[in-house]
Amino acid sequence: MEKKVLNFTVLIEKDEDGMYVATVPDISGCYTQGKTIAQVLERVKESIEVCLEADKEEIEPLEFVGVQQVQIER
Repeated sequence: MEKKVLNFTVLIEKDEDGMYVATVPDISGCYTQGKTIAQVLERVKESIEVCLEADKEEIEPLEFVGVQQVQIER
């Protein structure tokens, strides 16, 4: 059986403890963390695999449009 290649958008942020946190917007509850960007990228691939195995429905990546910063005054 031919493998299907899926590309997912991953958001990476640095938390207050210096850890990198990766989330996958296309997959609810799919996230991980690591001490380096390389580590968090490897771990998020594993997390995606686990989420895809656990989810019985077919998950198709959404079209990535972009990331914007929005400024508000408080």
